[in-house]
Amino acid sequence: MAHSNTPPSKTPQSTIHRAEDVVRELRDGKPSAKMPVMFVGHGNPMNAVTDNAFSREWAKIGKELTVPRAIICMSAHWLTKGSFITAMPNPITIHDFFGFPDAMYDVKYPAPGDPPLASEVCQIVKGIEEDHEWGLDHGAWSFLVKMFPHADIPVLQLSVDYSKSPEQQYGLTRELTSLREKGVLFIGSGNIVHNLRAASFDNATPYDWALEFDAMSKKLIETGDHQALVHYKKLGRAADMSIPTDEHYRPMLTTLALSDPNERVRFFNEAIDAASISMRSFILS
Repeated sequence: MAHSNTPPSKTPQSTIHRAEDVVRELRDGKPSAKMPVMFVGHGNPMNAVTDNAFSREWAKIGKELTVPRAIICMSAHWLTKGSFITAMPNPITIHDFFGFPDAMYDVKYPAPGDPPLASEVCQIVKGIEEDHEWGLDHGAWSFLVKMFPHADIPVLQLSVDYSKSPEQQYGLTRELTSLREKGVLFIGSGNIVHNLRAASFDNATPYDWALEFDAMSKKLIETGDHQALVHYKKLGRAADMSIPTDEHYRPMLTTLALSDPNERVRFFNEAIDAASISMRSFILS
């Protein structure tokens, strides 16, 4: 049943202390456990207000993770010429869709930003610039409302730079791996298989090519063959059908770019939705 997921007006005291303690320790220079990197297949925006297997898994993952100092999320729904990161203290909730039930437009995710962290990102990677206008689109908040429902962790959004090739996009953020040692959780948000024109909400039987490329991607991620995934256009018809445009695919590449060799991968939400959208998600740690 659909319902509004507007964060509660009063956050439990234990959650407040937990998040504040993490931030205080990091700013005092205390060592932090190395954060994982994550890719989330966000799929249908309605997952934000629906109790289903996908949203329940997001909630479960949020309870299992070490509380991060901040989250940097690359969303498939912020396409820019050049690379940008949100740098405002209070990013707005963007409802970047139309024709959905009122419950979707009622959702607010008032997580704070982190301007000093945004500045640090731009210092580490000279090709990234600060942005003070965007906010958090549904590619970020649709799963964060389930994963971190109290919106008490700073969230910065990183854009997908369509002026760069997939290989350039992969290489751009490699230097941000150092932030994992400072309590920053990176999340790429999109879908490995994403062909909306072929989507079928009446007949949920996955297409053969969707199943094929989803399985192929899983194997390449498990074996650490990032270059094959970067050069996906060489992977045949299943890849062509699964990635008619690559804005939902690139956040996955960036997630892989921020991982270290030999890190263990844990998959979750391993399913094809609406016949042509892979919800496959993973954590590398």
